[in-house]
Amino acid sequence: MTKDQKVVAIQEIKDLLQDAKVVYVADLDGLNAAKSSEFRRQAFKQNIKVKVVKNTLLQKAMEQIEGVDYSEMFQTFKGNSALMISETANGPAKLIQGFRKKEEKPALKSAFVQETFYVGDENLSALANIKSREEMIGEIIGLLQSPIQRVVSALQNKPETVEAKAEEAAAPAVEETPAEAPEAAAESTEETSAE
Repeated sequence: MTKDQKVVAIQEIKDLLQDAKVVYVADLDGLNAAKSSEFRRQAFKQNIKVKVVKNTLLQKAMEQIEGVDYSEMFQTFKGNSALMISETANGPAKLIQGFRKKEEKPALKSAFVQETFYVGDENLSALANIKSREEMIGEIIGLLQSPIQRVVSALQNKPETVEAKAEEAAAPAVEETPAEAPEAAAESTEETSAE
């Protein structure tokens, strides 16, 4: 690779990394062409960019990115490296996990997700369990809607009970005439017979 080609390659990597919030570096070594193509196809469907890169060029590109110090990841740049860029925090981890149900690779080398570095393949399940922004928003909306739905339900049922009570109050009450007590009736008959 000529010096000019290296400069172009570094610039391409920098362009990928420039505004990336989710960066994974994976090891695809051992995947044949068909399996590698299948991995890329699945990544494309999930809107994950995958680029196989040379470790030295990746490190130089990361060193030139302002605002993020990727140096914690540099120790993992050995062997075959694939750069994975995604909008979803757990997307690449879930893709790797799903692919490894059938294959031994890919393996996670390192990742930069939500301002945190993860180094080593043992972090893969933790990364897969990170909730994406969309999942978090959905849960928050669900939590917020739950009390609102109860209030709306109560309000919808409330008019029926108020109307029922109003109807009961408006209906004429049947007046019951109290029956005279037997003693009072006996006294009145005694008084009339004594006269």
